[in-house]
Amino acid sequence: MSSGNARQTFTKPAFGEKEAAELVDRVFGLKVSWVGPLPSYDDQNFHVRVSGGAGAPGGAEEYVLKITNSEDSQEPDLIEAQTQAMMFLSAEGFPSATPYLTKDGNIMSLVSGGAGSGNKKYMVRLLTYLPGTPVAKIAINRQILYEIGKLAASLDKALSEKFHHPSVKSLHRGQFIWNLANVPLLDQYIYALGQNKYREVVEQVIQQFKRKVIPKLTSFRACINHGDLNDHNILVDSTSASLEALQYRVSGILDFSDMSYGYYVFEVAITIMYMMIESTDPLGVGGHVLAGFESILPLTEEERAALFLLVSGRFSQSLVIAAHTALLYPENKEYLMITAKTGWKHLMAMFEVGQEAVENMWFETAKAYMDHGPAE
Repeated sequence: MSSGNARQTFTKPAFGEKEAAELVDRVFGLKVSWVGPLPSYDDQNFHVRVSGGAGAPGGAEEYVLKITNSEDSQEPDLIEAQTQAMMFLSAEGFPSATPYLTKDGNIMSLVSGGAGSGNKKYMVRLLTYLPGTPVAKIAINRQILYEIGKLAASLDKALSEKFHHPSVKSLHRGQFIWNLANVPLLDQYIYALGQNKYREVVEQVIQQFKRKVIPKLTSFRACINHGDLNDHNILVDSTSASLEALQYRVSGILDFSDMSYGYYVFEVAITIMYMMIESTDPLGVGGHVLAGFESILPLTEEERAALFLLVSGRFSQSLVIAAHTALLYPENKEYLMITAKTGWKHLMAMFEVGQEAVENMWFETAKAYMDHGPAE
């Protein structure tokens, strides 16, 4: 899930629990014993348990029924690429979901239905259910921040070097609003902020981005980005019995819908931004994530020099698109603005402290890991 959506034409699915259970039976041939809703911004997800696990691989009995919104459902190649990437990563040892095949032997199926859908069609997939707690619900510490940074680099590296499915070409998403290269596209949505100090900072970010980041893109190392490693899309479980020194490991990676071609430095910037959201020490987060990332893939000097503006750019994308979406869908305004209040606070703090001081903090922390190894 991304924290907002700039698209105006999508229809969020509105299937009831009974309809979802019937869908699992009809499309996948599994009998549902229990079904419950899961949160999602513009898609619809259900947690389902199947009776007896009949035909389920490895005896698995829990799944996520993912019903994609009407607009994205019109891009089957893109959904294919996302799903194939999940399957590839799982085979590579990453904690990624895999699809349960339809009765026809496919990884997805186009269906109609849901309240008030008219003639809308939605792509449905049944994915293995991953255990764990979202990072958003734990007291985050430097150890898990380091692990998440390491994960971000390892995931992009594996996808970029080894993932060669024909559908991968669909990840060239030139005008995709959530690709970090497209911060300048925010010009068309910035009206949603009104006239205030927040808008002034975002305008400053956009102008600096155009001047200092866009000309440097060709010098950054290209890769495939997950693009949305936020604190709800990473699941963890505890690996220690001691409450005083909890250690975590990543147990699940969710939501590949923002995948696109980008650059390694984009992924670390996006991850830093999302790990800041609920942190008690937001400006300090970056160094721990960066250290984990650079333990797999050290950034170049030019990539490091862009990091502050890339993190600021992601904050701006999230905040501007949230404001734009709140105008389109006022019923979601309260949810959107809770995230926005925290985000605005952190973006303003970054600019008040200043680029040099924030970067020094991040780089000194990362250097300490290089000198002494990961902190326990």
